[in-house]
Amino acid sequence: MDVTAADKQGRPLGGNWSRRGVLSGLLGAPVLLLAACQGGGGGKPASGGTAPAAGGESPSVSPKASVAVITITPADGATAAPFAEPVTVTVADGTLTSVTVTDSTGKQIAGQLAADGASWTSTAALASGTQYTVAAAAEDKDKRPADANASFSTASPANTFVGYFTPEDGSTVGVGMPVSINFNKPITDRAAVQQAITVVADPPVEIVGHWFDSTRLDFRPAQYWAKGTTVTLKLRLKDVAGAKGVYGTQSKNVTFTVGRSQVSVADLKADILTVTTDGKVTATYPVIGGSPDHRTWGGTMVISERYQQTRMNSATVGLGSEYDIPDVPHAQRLTTSGTFIHGNYWSAASQFGNSNTSHGCIALQDVQGGNNPNTSAARFFASSMVGDVVEVVNSGDRTVNPSNGLNGWNMSWADWKAGSAI
Repeated sequence: MDVTAADKQGRPLGGNWSRRGVLSGLLGAPVLLLAACQGGGGGKPASGGTAPAAGGESPSVSPKASVAVITITPADGATAAPFAEPVTVTVADGTLTSVTVTDSTGKQIAGQLAADGASWTSTAALASGTQYTVAAAAEDKDKRPADANASFSTASPANTFVGYFTPEDGSTVGVGMPVSINFNKPITDRAAVQQAITVVADPPVEIVGHWFDSTRLDFRPAQYWAKGTTVTLKLRLKDVAGAKGVYGTQSKNVTFTVGRSQVSVADLKADILTVTTDGKVTATYPVIGGSPDHRTWGGTMVISERYQQTRMNSATVGLGSEYDIPDVPHAQRLTTSGTFIHGNYWSAASQFGNSNTSHGCIALQDVQGGNNPNTSAARFFASSMVGDVVEVVNSGDRTVNPSNGLNGWNMSWADWKAGSAI
């Protein structure tokens, strides 16, 4: 076609002219087309056709919207969503393609997509008093996308419980020290609470929990800890339901170290305390045990508290006004009910190693004020630590109740394990 010749209307001569040729040329010149779009002219539509847009463009057609509808629970903006219930995302007339739930730190919450792709449910527990963001996407049967987003906050529990634990974080203890946890509310779902608490040791050893009652859970191995063991208590009680409507608040680790091995045997027939440290006898001390009217408990006891000096009043242990000594030196607690191994400055020296006259405690010779480091009581106190073992033999009384102090060692391993909830 000779494009240099044209008729009076500007149409080229010498070829097959057609409207299609003009449109093809315009489509190949987008800048000119854009300029034409600024003009106001427009032709009439052809018979049965559609009027072109100004400048010759066809009108754009908006894509159909997806028919998939996504629903997120809890709803967007919720401020007291139940933290014990999962997040759910469902879609009608479509299939979920992605769901992401994150907390305020950016941590993602795990979940499970249903086999048919119509729903997603969180599988990891939510935390109380925490903000979450949900982003979900889906597509309908024609692959048209849809999305939805929500933000909500979980409620804080109105009723909570905590566990008071011993020993303390960072402490060094004796080989008999159990992990003992006392709860401030009765626990009815013991399995849930025990599953949220673990105790591990290095070097490893089997450790089992035992419930003494609804408020006390202790952990120990089958035998005394090996010296040098590192023990870690892992509390993951936050938002665990200990009872209906009562939730835990703690999430922390507590680590302690087992020091040297020291086990002392108080033979109350011979009235001698024999101290063995790391397998060697390191000291023997004459003692006074409980009288025939107030015999000392027998069995294995663990030192749970130590006082350089303390007051002992018989009224606090149900013995009326028999004694009230304001300055008992070098006192170390063996039972919750009031059994101590302590210094004694008021008894004659001749009684130590020869008679049992106490109200149930084990007494070593001492001086008032406890300021003489060379007395039996002072030396034994200086060599001791919380968690050390004192085994009482030949006391003439029954074995101490395992729950009376940190004295679970008086149970067989089978009986101890029977008290576990898991």
